[in-house]
Amino acid sequence: MKQTKKRASLIGVILFLIVITFALSSRFFSKYDKASNNPITSSKFSLDTIVTITVYNNEDSKYVDKCFDIINKYDNMFSTSKANSDISKINTNPNKFVHVHKDTIEVLKSSIKTAQQTNGLFDPTIGKLTDLWNISELAKNAKNKNNEVSANNIPSAEKIHSLVPHINYKNIKIQDDSVMLCDSNAKIDLGGIAKGYIADKIKLYFNKCPLKNKAIINLGGNILTINKSSSDTFNIGIQKPFSATNSTIGKIKISNSSIVTSGIYERFFKCNNKIYHHILNTSTGYPVDNNLEEVTIITPKSTNADALSTSVFSMGLKNGKNYIESLKNTEAIFVTKDKKVYLTNGIKDFELTDSAYTIQ
Repeated sequence: MKQTKKRASLIGVILFLIVITFALSSRFFSKYDKASNNPITSSKFSLDTIVTITVYNNEDSKYVDKCFDIINKYDNMFSTSKANSDISKINTNPNKFVHVHKDTIEVLKSSIKTAQQTNGLFDPTIGKLTDLWNISELAKNAKNKNNEVSANNIPSAEKIHSLVPHINYKNIKIQDDSVMLCDSNAKIDLGGIAKGYIADKIKLYFNKCPLKNKAIINLGGNILTINKSSSDTFNIGIQKPFSATNSTIGKIKISNSSIVTSGIYERFFKCNNKIYHHILNTSTGYPVDNNLEEVTIITPKSTNADALSTSVFSMGLKNGKNYIESLKNTEAIFVTKDKKVYLTNGIKDFELTDSAYTIQ
């Protein structure tokens, strides 16, 4: 069993920041109340999701626009939908070395490293399988139809099985500043790591500014916090599966950390009473089938949190929990279909907010 592409949606994690009151929209906006020291919040649609940058000092607002420039820069490198991106050029020129930016080399090396460490549960060459299922688009169109789709939207077993052998990160070759994909039937897709990588780059930029106060980066549910001291924390709400985006099962305090959730409710559709979600098992080619509804990863680097959230989900509760506890500075929250919550040993500040759930 391997991994899937992941595009974490806003419902993966919810910010519980009392000082913030804003409605998400696809256009850019900012809010700041000088008298009450409320945050400056800027949001716009990018990376196929809502991106929100929040700072907590008026002088820091001058840095926010640059964040969106950084996002656009990397989106232009990593996107699979833009013909001139580095990743698109690699995919459309198989068996040839393609010159790319150093950041593309860096994120691909991180992808390969994670694939190696998870025995292929994370695999950036999953692109054609993801395209075949087209779950994100089908889920979007099915929202007004009780999430139901017709059976002819389910790919045939023959098509699925034909793609599985081509999901192999070892077919990515890196030579200096060039990359080759050694399989014309494969496709690189960085959806499972790109937002985390970009969030880390924004944090690096903020650290160089430097900020006068704390900040929070939210790339469609990939959350990264910047705090001036360890005692200065954010309360982050963990989404209640299959519920409204303001419903949570619990909340946790974090400081200078990334938090990313993968859940079967983020993008899914139903067919003949069966749920088909976006977290794909790249050994079988079908959505991962286990007792988990969501997994939340908490770790300093957003790149790692992003890649781990889906791969650890694919491992299942027991193996996933054991794997996270073998890593340094990394914690996880597992939520099962029978409303049980499992925490790794290092989590101390988690609090349930829904009595239907129990901590094990």
